[in-house]
Amino acid sequence: MPVTVPALATPGSSEPFERTEIERRDPRPHDVVIDIAYAGICHSDIHMARDEWGRGDSVFPLTPGHEIAGIVAAVGDQVTRYAVGDRVGVGCFVDSCRECENCLAGDEQYCLRGEVGTYGGHDYHDGTPTKGGYSRSIVVDENYVLGIPEGIGLDVAAPLLCAGITLYSPLRHWGAGPGKKVAIIGLGGLGHMGVRIAHAMGAEVTVLSQSLAKEEDGRRLGADHFRATSDPETFADLGREFDLIVNTVGAPLDIDAFLSLLRLDGTLVNVGVSPEPIPYHPFSLIGNRRSLAGSKIGGIRETQEMLDFCAAHGLGAEIETISVDDVDAAYDRVVASDVRYRFVIDISTFGDRQGA
Repeated sequence: MPVTVPALATPGSSEPFERTEIERRDPRPHDVVIDIAYAGICHSDIHMARDEWGRGDSVFPLTPGHEIAGIVAAVGDQVTRYAVGDRVGVGCFVDSCRECENCLAGDEQYCLRGEVGTYGGHDYHDGTPTKGGYSRSIVVDENYVLGIPEGIGLDVAAPLLCAGITLYSPLRHWGAGPGKKVAIIGLGGLGHMGVRIAHAMGAEVTVLSQSLAKEEDGRRLGADHFRATSDPETFADLGREFDLIVNTVGAPLDIDAFLSLLRLDGTLVNVGVSPEPIPYHPFSLIGNRRSLAGSKIGGIRETQEMLDFCAAHGLGAEIETISVDDVDAAYDRVVASDVRYRFVIDISTFGDRQGA
């Protein structure tokens, strides 16, 4: 029988979060039941909870959360990948069609039918809305569950399920490594993981930030260089410098200026999402055969690879742990850039209280 579990939900785009209960399905043969220990707060959660993307896909009441880490509590009778007690995680999606060319290639995040979001999506089997990790437990098909290696704490692992893979995927795809010069635009929840991962891959890493306020942090995280984009000399000094630039900033930028920093065949990859279109001039690409690209997250196989890579290199997110009653305040602080560098909800703070 389906069960109800404590959760947080917002009833509308301008409403605060409330303690409530949500229903989790009776486990299917290939399902894994996960007791959630920690859930990271992604800026995408804020956009969805406040209905800021204007796409009409925020369905209320909404229980966000797609950076989930916990322990397996039960498994369906046909599960082969996981057992009770395993340390596991769930990222941004919980199903895909499994039949299209992208799914078959291991790129389920680009499923041609559309992957099923961990929250705000609809289950392929019965059409019910999916609900995320701001809750006591979740039920997910084993094919969309990740194993969290022992070398990473569950709290610092949770943000890797979105922030970590969002940076790992383009860095890996565009060949960050020894002999490559990589720039990360922005040192926030995404950017700080980009610096750590690119450094661990062996690249020479530069942070491009609006000011030098976070320079000490950037160098501690692994940056070789730190430059302020508010200083015009930065663009004069760094012309044709980088093989790869990853933009983590969710705001309009002067794309032509940043494209000028790419050497021959360099690529600027957007992972941050501006709320409005960003223009650029084609000559910024033509002159040095540059590319302007975008990247989402990663497929299940690549996400597991990322977790194993992070464990091997001792990498996790830098976090501030909060209780379930602090989420609204945390959202405001994220918007104000007042977190270094990811909020993580300690799900044990639901305590024994039931309902709203």
